[in-house]
Amino acid sequence: MIEVHFTPDDLSRVRFVHSPLAELVASTWALRKPAKYWMHRPWRERAERLLPGAGLEPLLAVLKSSNGYVPDFLTPIGVAPNLAAELRAVASTDPTRVRRQLDRADAPRLAPDELVAQLRRYFTLLIAPDWPRLRALALADVRRRTLLAAEQGGRTLLRELHPTIRWDGAALQVAVGTTRPAGLDGRPWTLLPTAFAGPTVHAIMEGDAGPALCYPPRGLGGLWTSPPPSAALGALLGSTRAAALSVLDAPLSTGELAAMLGLAPATASHHLTTLRDNGLIAGVRQGRVVRYARTILGDQLVG
Repeated sequence: MIEVHFTPDDLSRVRFVHSPLAELVASTWALRKPAKYWMHRPWRERAERLLPGAGLEPLLAVLKSSNGYVPDFLTPIGVAPNLAAELRAVASTDPTRVRRQLDRADAPRLAPDELVAQLRRYFTLLIAPDWPRLRALALADVRRRTLLAAEQGGRTLLRELHPTIRWDGAALQVAVGTTRPAGLDGRPWTLLPTAFAGPTVHAIMEGDAGPALCYPPRGLGGLWTSPPPSAALGALLGSTRAAALSVLDAPLSTGELAAMLGLAPATASHHLTTLRDNGLIAGVRQGRVVRYARTILGDQLVG
């Protein structure tokens, strides 16, 4: 049982984040516990066809810990919620912290840059094709909860998250693990709608940005009932441009997109130019770097 006590001011710091790496880490639970995560069977069957020969054994050895612990540094929720920023945070993790958490997970000691390469490969192969549907489900849940909070007050944000979670107005009790009372100490409490968390919840208690909770968003039962958005989008735009448009829900530079999709920078630049010239993305200069994100038209097309 985890029990987190809230002051009135703490409620103002509750926030929602949809994290690519949280979805990635949680997806490995669906791989190793098929009976419990039965709702993800279509994805798991595809993943099991793609994994042999993918060279992801080192990462899976880290994420499939024999004692159930997953290193918290792999889900850096305090940064911008996009894959490139999260991977940069993993790469810059203090090596001592990396070793300590890998040892706790009884996992092989991989250097952060090696872990980043493995995480990027896993995401591109197994998560990116379904990212638009995962993203849409999470954002729909967040919109529902924030609208309810606007109508009924901020305390409703913590109600009805999951049957294992109890909110009494002053403390949040999560029926997972051993008894661990905790305070927020001025840090935010982050709620992570995570499709691959279903049917349970998972706590992140050692993150730099404060505690967090992965919970299954509403509508999870219908997640895999329609074809992947990327299939229709790929037929219209071509598979590479469809993949690029799908992941540009948060701003990425040409280099970041190239690294994420395994493209040469010139190839990524060519596809970004085509998408930009047709009004599907727009560039915003941040210092010396131009980052691209979908326009409203691009959002409608992906949706």
